[in-house]
Amino acid sequence: MIILLDAMGGDNAPDATIKGAVMAAKEINSDICLIGDENIINKKIKDFYGKDKISDLSNNLKIKNATEQIEMEDTPTVAIKQKKDSSMVVGFRMLKEGEGDVFISAGNSGALLTGATLLVGRIRGIDRPAIAAMLPSDGIKGLLLMDAGANTNCKPLNLLQFAQMSSIYIHNTFGIERPRIGLLNIGTEETKGNDLCKESYNLIKEKAKEYNINFIGNVEPKDSFLGEVDVLVADGFTGNILLKSVEGIGKFVKKSLTDSLTKNVLKTICALPALPAINEFKKKADHRIYGGAPFLGVKKPVLKAHGSSDELVFYYTLKQAEDFVKGKSVEKMTEEFEKINQKLN
Repeated sequence: MIILLDAMGGDNAPDATIKGAVMAAKEINSDICLIGDENIINKKIKDFYGKDKISDLSNNLKIKNATEQIEMEDTPTVAIKQKKDSSMVVGFRMLKEGEGDVFISAGNSGALLTGATLLVGRIRGIDRPAIAAMLPSDGIKGLLLMDAGANTNCKPLNLLQFAQMSSIYIHNTFGIERPRIGLLNIGTEETKGNDLCKESYNLIKEKAKEYNINFIGNVEPKDSFLGEVDVLVADGFTGNILLKSVEGIGKFVKKSLTDSLTKNVLKTICALPALPAINEFKKKADHRIYGGAPFLGVKKPVLKAHGSSDELVFYYTLKQAEDFVKGKSVEKMTEEFEKINQKLN
C-alpha cells in the first residue's frame, strides 16, 4: 500500500508532515510518499535528523517532487486548474492514476474538495461528497460527525446520503455491525428544527430500511457524546460549528485542569493519586488522536487533516489512512450506490 501525503499543506507544513511521517513509518507497513518541494524536504531532513536522504530514516519513506503549493487564501477552483505542479494536484493525479492508494492533505479545504471532485471524481449516484470527522465520545471508537464542513447548504437528499455513506464507513472501518445514525437537531421530537431538519428526518426515516440505515432519530448536541449514537448527520455549516466548538471546549478543559493542578504545590501534591485518571481523560478528549477526516463520496480514499495539524495529528492520520484503505469503505460505497442506481433506472 502507498500513502500519498501532501507535505506542503497546512499551517505547520512541511515540518509537521515530515515529523509525523517519520513517526508513522516505524509503525505501519505501508510506503509513505511525501509530495512537495524536494529541496525543502531534504533540507528539513538534514536539519531535523542529520540525514541526507529521507530513505536513510526508513525504507518505506520517499519523496515525489512538486514545485508549487496551494495556499489557504487561494481560490479553490482557480488553484486546482492553474497550479498543475502543486503538491495537492500532483497527489490527486497520482491517486487517480493508481500510483497511490490514499491521499492526505491539511491544505486548503475548498481546493481539496474541488480536487477530489474534479480530478478523482464522485461515486456515481452521490450528489455531494462530505467530510466525516471523528469526535471524542463514550462510544467504542468515538462519534462520527458527517458533514463537518464541506457543504454549507444542503438538501434533504444530501443528509440521507451522508447517513448512508457514514454507516458504510463506520461498519467497514471499525466493525460496528449496525451503526446508530442520529440527526443533529435542537430537540428529539420529530417536529423540531428548521425545514431542512424536518424534511431530512422524514426522508431518512422513510428510506432507512431500504438503505440499511439504523436511524435512531433526532439527537441533541448535549446527548451526542454519551456513547448512545455512532454517527451525527448534519449540514456542513452546522457540523463545522459543532466541530470547532468541541475542539475549543477540549482546549479550555485541558488548560483549566493544568492551571488548577499547578496553581500551588499543595494542589499538585494532592492531585498526584488522580494523575492516571486525569491523563486518561486528557488523552480521550484530545481531538488529535482521532486523526484526519475522510472525504466520503469520492472514487478513491481521501483524508483531510486539520489546517493547524501538528506532527501527532499526521502520525495518527497516516495510521488511520492505512485502516481506511484496508476497510474497503470506498469500494463498498460504490457497490451500494450502484444498487440504488440500478433500482432508479
